[in-house]
Amino acid sequence: MRVVSGIQTTGNLHLGNYLGAIKNWVAMQDQGECLFFLADLHALTGNISPQELANSTIEMAATLMASGIDDRAVLFNQARVPAHAELCWILNGTARMGWLNRMTQWKDKAGKNREGASVGLFTYPVLQAADVLVYKATHVPVGEDQKQHLELARDIAAKFNTDYEVELFPLPEPFISKAAPRIMSLRDGSAKMSKSDPSDLSRINLSDDDDTIAQKFKKAKTDPEPLPDSFDALAERPEAKNLVTIFAALSDRDPQSVVAEFAGQGFGAFKPALADLAVSVLSPVRERLNQLLNDRAAVGAQLARGAERANTLAAPTLLAAQKAVGLQV
Repeated sequence: MRVVSGIQTTGNLHLGNYLGAIKNWVAMQDQGECLFFLADLHALTGNISPQELANSTIEMAATLMASGIDDRAVLFNQARVPAHAELCWILNGTARMGWLNRMTQWKDKAGKNREGASVGLFTYPVLQAADVLVYKATHVPVGEDQKQHLELARDIAAKFNTDYEVELFPLPEPFISKAAPRIMSLRDGSAKMSKSDPSDLSRINLSDDDDTIAQKFKKAKTDPEPLPDSFDALAERPEAKNLVTIFAALSDRDPQSVVAEFAGQGFGAFKPALADLAVSVLSPVRERLNQLLNDRAAVGAQLARGAERANTLAAPTLLAAQKAVGLQV
């Protein structure tokens, strides 16, 4: 099994990233060959300054390392492996406008001003396909919002193989962990926790200190009802359900066991317990992160070593794709 996944280098990583993706990435390192990359090329489709992009790449790499990504995996930033962009251009000849026009994220991000959106934003999913196909990935960790993009990657791979009569690209399968929860905003239980939310109170940043974590949970939106003895009973109480989900994910427990423990109690009792748990889990990550950020050159060197390994793995696939379309003989 070869697993490939990336995360865009914009903004600080938060609890939703940690519980929804990074924690699983750490576990995957023992389940197969893993390549994890900082998607700095993808970040160029948004409005980000050169200095912010450079800083974010190092800071997010350090965050992944502090969370437990180590030499069991290949960690690198996308721009250091030119094969991503080269294969993307080749696959642009295979992908179809109609396919890209149907991408939900394109519609959401471009909004009504599609004529003013960048070409990069439109072809973003083709680069995503190249990201995984260049390594012949067998599995890609995906959340609900990325399933459509993985299906596109499979369509592109299948069409390329058929058009050029080759068996170059395997069709990557989704790696969906049942343990990966969907973490919602602390201010709105119907919205996903996001680094783009203008309210910092909506999320727990992995860089937040202990007091800030405690205060954010104290101010988290809830309702006046006590916790029931059944997790299913929280279906119509999104903020309460979210806090129980976070507690369960941080403690590696089933949500039902959490509500059973706190049944009948209000959030005046639950929130401090949740804050203490979050601090115990996240403070070691933050301390390690601060150590790494005091030596950014070392983090950059780690990315360079990862890129060497990634370039070696990507080169044969890119060459085979070039030969298939006639760019190499």
